[in-house]
Amino acid sequence: MKGYTRPISLIVIILLIDQISKFWVKLNMTIGQDFKVLGNKFLIHFIENPGMAYGMEFGGEYGKLFLSVFRILAVSGIGYGLHYMIKNKYNRGFILNVALIFAGALGNILDSAFYGLIFSESTFYEKASLFPAEGGYGSFLHGNVVDMLYFPLISGTFPSWVPVWGGEEFLFFRPIFNIADSAISVGVVLILLFQKRYFKEEHKEEDSVHSEILED
Repeated sequence: MKGYTRPISLIVIILLIDQISKFWVKLNMTIGQDFKVLGNKFLIHFIENPGMAYGMEFGGEYGKLFLSVFRILAVSGIGYGLHYMIKNKYNRGFILNVALIFAGALGNILDSAFYGLIFSESTFYEKASLFPAEGGYGSFLHGNVVDMLYFPLISGTFPSWVPVWGGEEFLFFRPIFNIADSAISVGVVLILLFQKRYFKEEHKEEDSVHSEILED
């Protein structure tokens, strides 16, 4: 288990925070309901996403099934890759970032796979209930992902002289997301920012090869 403790602990923590927050929202809020956390700059705003991350959709019943199966295959691949990296002693920071991505992907898979089975439907007028007597609102792999984090930091109107969007309202940051989405985004951004540090041994090997070629 040496080398596995930190990645597994991080995955468990992310999953617990993600699922506890989603359960709370699902059982205590109606669709479209929100409340302010930091004025108008940070809101908990409940929506359900039948498709991809950050509120994007992937059309139709078969599209939803395809996406769910794709997610399972993807997270299986990431899980195997994470095991390989730990076993072969990759950079610890890189391993933790991949663990973040794995936890986020798994968190949203849990919604898609099981929420339709264990929750009643959330509506604009009624909160969901857990394990309803009449059964859940969907079948296996047809659940909706719960999103709730909303940061409408800047809003206003484009000046009339701006091409295409002149006079139209704008809002930044518009997407509504969840803890799992955040974990995926943070993991990807950190890998991009610190890739040279994570792969410095590989870069050193490449540099030495280039030097040998130039000397020859």
